[in-house]
Amino acid sequence: MSKTAFERIKSGLEDALAIAKGEADSSTYVVHLPEEVDVRAIRTGIKLSQAEFAARYGFGLASVRDWEQGRSRPVGPVRAYLLVIKREREAVDRALRAA
Repeated sequence: MSKTAFERIKSGLEDALAIAKGEADSSTYVVHLPEEVDVRAIRTGIKLSQAEFAARYGFGLASVRDWEQGRSRPVGPVRAYLLVIKREREAVDRALRAA
């Protein structure tokens, strides 16, 4: 039986969390996350305000503002989640609606 998109995304995010926390066996994975993620480009590409983007994807509004203004940057699993939003937004939206 094949996994649903939600199950694949959930599994991937759980793996990313385990890797970020240092709980995964480093010999079993390779992670390629860019150092920088352009949150503003992702958000404006889907035509959402900062508040709408934060609410839809579970981020704090202050965090979104800080990322976009360069006061802080997303790390580890948050960067991975942002990349999934950028590349597979429809799957993320379906998964969140089903949750």
